[in-house]
Amino acid sequence: MRFRTGLAVMATACSLLATATDAAPRASHSRVLTFVYRSSTGAQRKAYLILPAWYGPQRHPPIPLVVSPHGRGVDGAYNLRFWGDLPARGAFALVSPDGQGRRLALYSWGYAGQVDDLARMPELAGQAFPWLTVDRRRVFAIGDSMGGQEVLLLAARRDAALAGVAALDPVTDMAARYKRWFVTPGERALPAKARVEFGGSPARVPAAYADRSPASFVDAIARSGVPLQLWWSHRDAVVTDQPLQTGAFFDRLRRSASSAPVQEIVGYWQHAHEMHPDTQLPAVLACFHLLPFAGIRVPAHNVAGSGAIEELPPSSARRPVPLSSAFCGRALR
Repeated sequence: MRFRTGLAVMATACSLLATATDAAPRASHSRVLTFVYRSSTGAQRKAYLILPAWYGPQRHPPIPLVVSPHGRGVDGAYNLRFWGDLPARGAFALVSPDGQGRRLALYSWGYAGQVDDLARMPELAGQAFPWLTVDRRRVFAIGDSMGGQEVLLLAARRDAALAGVAALDPVTDMAARYKRWFVTPGERALPAKARVEFGGSPARVPAAYADRSPASFVDAIARSGVPLQLWWSHRDAVVTDQPLQTGAFFDRLRRSASSAPVQEIVGYWQHAHEMHPDTQLPAVLACFHLLPFAGIRVPAHNVAGSGAIEELPPSSARRPVPLSSAFCGRALR
């Protein structure tokens, strides 16, 4: 996706350079604005703000904001392709930052400084574009894969003040994932990257891996009261141990706080496939009332005793069904 630079705006207080661009994701109903922020490491990083095309300096009512960190090995611009024109359809803003790890730019893996930066995104976007009016009661965090890991860590922070979090295909236990990389096709170069970013292996620096694992913060997340959607797949060929990652994480959340507003959706998609405007992302947004329910369909499914959604396997050949509040469960915002 290409971005052409337009109007530049300087917010000197935070050394932010903001630029407008007329490139929009897939359709002309949205536009993308670019700004530069200083990360926790001091490095300057880009972030991309998608807005409905009608929203700007002359018309800027309070608008919900979604913070969406990218997945492993890609940047914020790449992450925009997962969102299409959904911000225009739902009349919300979306910010997708490049992010920054302790040592690696595109493999932040839940670095505490990166999570700090995610928490600052509403403020940073507002400093870059002073006319942007974020509805602070409706700030959400939605991410897939590494982005899902990071929004869970953000949910553990008391000062994040989030209205809802959706983690799709996340890793919740980094030490366990490190071990699986050695036997996962296409992942065998990752342990070396992780040792650079984390400062060593799990055996050498176990606390570093624990600090970046949402499983270490189960109680804080369960008791935060933040509506949470957890999406994971039996056919995930990237996070291959999802029953022991997100599945076990959901069970621990329910044990920690049985009334927590958490919903689990389990299906049969390939990694990251459900985070797309033509698949399940509209359902994620509708459960947070960022899109209307009308016209959204989800795969045929059963509702478990816990309220969790269990999609029927593709072999059942059942047609998709209309989205209902039962699908959202306790995470319905």
